[in-house]
Amino acid sequence: MVILISFLVFFTLLCIGGMLIINNSVGKSGKQLFRMSAVKKAEPFAFLMPTVILLVIMFGFPLIRTLIMAFQNYKLTQPNKIYFNSFANFKNLFSDSDISLIIKNSFIYVICSVIGQFLLGMGLAFALKKPFRGRGLYQSIVFLPWAFSAFVIGLMHRWSFNGEYGVVNDLLIRLGFVSEKIAWLGTPGLSLIVVILAMIWMGVPFFAIMILAALQSIPYDIYEASYLDGCSPARRFFQIILPYIKPTIIVTILLRTIWIFNSFDMIVIITNGGPANYSQTLPSYMYTKAFAAYDFGLASALGVILMGILVVYVTVFLTTTKYNSAGDF
Repeated sequence: MVILISFLVFFTLLCIGGMLIINNSVGKSGKQLFRMSAVKKAEPFAFLMPTVILLVIMFGFPLIRTLIMAFQNYKLTQPNKIYFNSFANFKNLFSDSDISLIIKNSFIYVICSVIGQFLLGMGLAFALKKPFRGRGLYQSIVFLPWAFSAFVIGLMHRWSFNGEYGVVNDLLIRLGFVSEKIAWLGTPGLSLIVVILAMIWMGVPFFAIMILAALQSIPYDIYEASYLDGCSPARRFFQIILPYIKPTIIVTILLRTIWIFNSFDMIVIITNGGPANYSQTLPSYMYTKAFAAYDFGLASALGVILMGILVVYVTVFLTTTKYNSAGDF
């Protein structure tokens, strides 16, 4: 870190020194004109320099360090045996017997969470678009989950779906849907469903807020013209409303997919990846390898793979949705 900061300071001083040398080498007649033009050209870079330095320190250095550790035998339990091992971490990762299950869980978790959040969020946005008494109070209530931290939401669902004293089992037994308690967090398949439900509950307000803002930006004259032309509700939605809110939908789905794919806190809090990795995803598995097994080399290799997956996803998603031609966000 000290070397990186020293390099940035040296580079900045080098640029300033170069500008001063060039400035002194200009004749007196054009010196003032050159100084004014040089200041105008350098002014944007001067304002951006603090932000660039912070980005390099906060993101660039960890990224480079992760890339290096991905090709190292880097275990905190063996601090004296840190060395480059080529692609051994990647080989060990893909030779893991549970990696196929974890990859499948990751895609199920992301797809189901995004679809559930999008559908419920869009329905909530359309419901809140129409004025009714107490709409402001209702909006503050339904948007409340987005204000909670993942830790709080994880604990709520962990306690609610507890097999012994959870409120969900109690309600199901009282209503007569089940006759005995269900081990939600200890049953393969059900544990992942609990995590998905928690993530959907948390993310619905975000979709609702974004889509509601897009709906409120549609001019009322467009709606009035569609009513006068006798446009059906389905045609009004697909040919008027959807084209207007398409850029917002694309950006919202893109962001939520990245955030959900990278999230691990909800899984760690609710199930900790259990039972037997049946609710484990790639980010939570990376967290387990780094802070439970203390194998930072393997965790870094998995982080590099996750970064590659997200880069491919963003490229394919923006290409297939034709975001550039969809209009302004």
